[in-house]
Amino acid sequence: MNQTFAALQLGPAKRAAARLAAGAQTGSGSCRTQSYATEAKKKNPYSHTIKLPQTEFPLRADAARREKQFRHRCTDALYEWQLKNNRGPQFILHDGPPYANGDLHIGHFMNKVLKDIINRYQVMQGKRVVYIPGFDGHGLPIEQKALETLKGRDRDSLDPMEIRKLARNFALKAVARQTESFKEYAVMGDWAHPYMTLDPSYEANQLEIFKAMVEQGYIYRQNKPVYWSPSSRTALAEAELEYNEKHVSTSVYVKMQLTDESVARIGGAGKVSALVWTTTPWTLPANRAIAVHPDLEYVLIQVAENSESGSAGYQLLVGKDRLEAVTAMLPEGSTIAKVCMLNGKQLEGLSYSSAVSGKECPILLANYVTSDSGTGLVHSAPGHGQEDYEFGLANGIEIYAPVDDNGRFTSAAGVALAGMEVLGEGTRAVVAMLRDAGVLLHVQEFTHSYPYDWRTKKPIIQRATPQWFANVGSLKASASESLRDVKIFPEFGRRRLESFVAARSEWCISRQRVWGVPIPVFYNQSSGEPLLTAESISHVIGIIRERGTDAWWVLSTDDLLAPKYRSDGNTYVKGTDTMDVWFDSGSSWKLLEQVSERSEGAYADVYLEGTDQHRGWFQSSLLTSNAVRGVAPFRVLLTHGFTLDESRRKMSKSLGNTLEPARVIHGGRDKKKEPAYGVDLLRLVVGSTDYTHDVSFGPLVFAQFSDAMRKIRGTVRFMLGNLNGFTPDMLVPFEQMSSIDRYILHELRRFKQNAQTAFDTYEFYRAMQIVSNFTNADLSAFYFDISKDCLYVGAADDLQRRSTQTALFHILVDYTTALAPVACHLAEEVWEFFGPTRRALGKTTDSVFQESWDQTRSEWNNPELAADWTALRKLRSVANRSIEAARTARHIGSSLEAELDSELCKVCITSKVNVHEVGGAETDGFACEERIAAFDTETPVRVVSRRSSLHKCPRCWNFHSTEESSLCGRCDDVYK
Repeated sequence: MNQTFAALQLGPAKRAAARLAAGAQTGSGSCRTQSYATEAKKKNPYSHTIKLPQTEFPLRADAARREKQFRHRCTDALYEWQLKNNRGPQFILHDGPPYANGDLHIGHFMNKVLKDIINRYQVMQGKRVVYIPGFDGHGLPIEQKALETLKGRDRDSLDPMEIRKLARNFALKAVARQTESFKEYAVMGDWAHPYMTLDPSYEANQLEIFKAMVEQGYIYRQNKPVYWSPSSRTALAEAELEYNEKHVSTSVYVKMQLTDESVARIGGAGKVSALVWTTTPWTLPANRAIAVHPDLEYVLIQVAENSESGSAGYQLLVGKDRLEAVTAMLPEGSTIAKVCMLNGKQLEGLSYSSAVSGKECPILLANYVTSDSGTGLVHSAPGHGQEDYEFGLANGIEIYAPVDDNGRFTSAAGVALAGMEVLGEGTRAVVAMLRDAGVLLHVQEFTHSYPYDWRTKKPIIQRATPQWFANVGSLKASASESLRDVKIFPEFGRRRLESFVAARSEWCISRQRVWGVPIPVFYNQSSGEPLLTAESISHVIGIIRERGTDAWWVLSTDDLLAPKYRSDGNTYVKGTDTMDVWFDSGSSWKLLEQVSERSEGAYADVYLEGTDQHRGWFQSSLLTSNAVRGVAPFRVLLTHGFTLDESRRKMSKSLGNTLEPARVIHGGRDKKKEPAYGVDLLRLVVGSTDYTHDVSFGPLVFAQFSDAMRKIRGTVRFMLGNLNGFTPDMLVPFEQMSSIDRYILHELRRFKQNAQTAFDTYEFYRAMQIVSNFTNADLSAFYFDISKDCLYVGAADDLQRRSTQTALFHILVDYTTALAPVACHLAEEVWEFFGPTRRALGKTTDSVFQESWDQTRSEWNNPELAADWTALRKLRSVANRSIEAARTARHIGSSLEAELDSELCKVCITSKVNVHEVGGAETDGFACEERIAAFDTETPVRVVSRRSSLHKCPRCWNFHSTEESSLCGRCDDVYK
């Protein structure tokens, strides 16, 4: 093998390097031990004297099988242990309940593992973690899934209790399946006592919150437009909508003919019509007014269509700013002439005949009218839109909506339309009626964003029905104020949540389904007036706490009525509406009052859910808590993004790109194509990815993290193998450790502090990046590379070797605890294999999670030493380039050179280093020059590599032997 001589020609760095070398413990230099099996075919007579790493810790995880061995230890047993033994403060992460309506997907995995990472880290901080998993067991999704299980049976023939029984059984089975999956994901918590929104105690607590809101005047009933899902036959809250960007609607321009008196008032002649535009033709049967802006200008025009049509002409009233757009819609060859100009105030009080119903309706003033689109005159149907509703209330207009629960016209819309689906044949029929009546000026289809029922994926309508509401308008100020004391990650989540709260004035809390918590209201059979008092609600709560909400459907009205109302001379009937499931889950903070030990009040340290919960659980929890207590139920609010495939498409069943965690954990049928990666690899993906944005999952991602996991296992395996046989009497006191070992402990402390900062700010991905950098740059490529020589070929009792083993012991402890919150099975596996050594050295805990997070020591902090070694690592980089140049020119075959002096031989992994002032003795060879910042100055460095005249030692492979095939001095001493 070729050999070289490396001459390092240094300036001021020479003196500092000498100072650093003097501080090191004595030793005979370092060599790098390579793979002995590849050096020669014949057996090396000294191979039995080499101390290669010895451990049974496998490089390959075989995770799907091995993880099960450690799961109980780091989940159920750990949860119970930490509550009894940790002495720190209580830490509560409150779980947002997933719907119990099916099996889990990768989004569930990400959500629960993020929570688990937080909880495990807090356990290792000595806190007593309270994590009670939750399940949302009510609502339409579960009712629908339960009804789908019926085969060939008329669902409409089922009575409420039959539906409720089906739904309950379906939900409980789903809870059981989901629980087993979450436990397989190694999510630590009180799985024996989860909270479920279908439990009687939970339902009673929810009604306590409702009662408090009734007492404070937040709850009211009103006949007004709500989001209505014909496919689900129930009202929806805004949080239950999603928007279809490709929805196709029909828009029409319709002539509403003015009455003769109105025509005379504005100076018109003949047939005069107000031209309106709408994108919902099906609402025209409910038209009750036209709105105009008081300050806009309007123009009355005479329209003369081409002579062939035989039309006598007519007059149209349109907004001045919309005249050009309207003219473009007239039949080809038409001409117009302006009759007069009018402002909006002059149009107030005019009357017209509504195009479909023929009802005489007024033209009224409204500030919401604009001239940005349409005609400047707005068709108003107060029963089919919030803005129209408020306009109708202000002007005393009837709130009219001739549409039933199925989204079909009632007979009130007219015999010709009755029974037609308003979003389908009903719209087409209305357009045909307008055309036949000669009042349809223009019709066109257009694509736009439209609200859909997020469960059925079908379009919704707005429809006036009597519903129960929570007055959010009076809660906004309190809710926004309470968020000031909440830390929100990422920060854009604060703006998002605040904007949703600010934009909301009311919350429709009633639903027309049977699987849920009943709104405990009674109605006077004669007047229809609701009975909803603190006393009437309290009586129902007492019954439900004992018998559950089934009692509302099973017991008679008299049994459910409070005694004072049974004989008050009125006859009552019980209501049939149930509560919005967001009210269900938004009441879960009530549980905090049962588990919190805090004297300052019950709250959760952390709420963590997907970004969609700014409109959902986050908001409902914030509103109900503020209504009852005047405070937010959380101190930290975290949000994560959605799950995507590797093409950055949102995962959905319709696209066929959903991912089941079980398939990744256990593998597919073809294990070569779909390997069994185990739980920890998926946890590592979650923990290493910036969850505040959308996260991609897929085969390429898993393969990449499989390599990362193998690297981590290789790092651990190296330390375990080199600590084999390490005993307490071999520990070296810190002050006696070599310079490089003290330096790596300084870096270990810095690594752990940086990782802790990342965990403290919930930036787990940054913590894992810090782990990766420490693994690759500080350990594998530097410290392990340099340390192999003394570990493999040094004497067993050599101070340098024991110093390195002491450092490895400390590194392994803190490296394992750093990994533990994310890769919990791996950390427990390491702790198991580390058992004999760590127990002998006083680490007798059964689980790594019983250890404290940071076990580094303040004495390890040494910035001056770190500065010196930073310079030497830069110097090493320069030397490596010089050596590589020599290797490329085939003057050497490896970096092993001649004899090395003290630390520099370790750093450069060569066989000799000569140090000169720059410009001093020159040698032939391969030179690299650079100026490096070192020792408080910028130092010129020149490295020259050339062959060495010494021989390779057959034991350590370093070029320290004076004669061929003879041992070097150090190996000779060890061998003897």
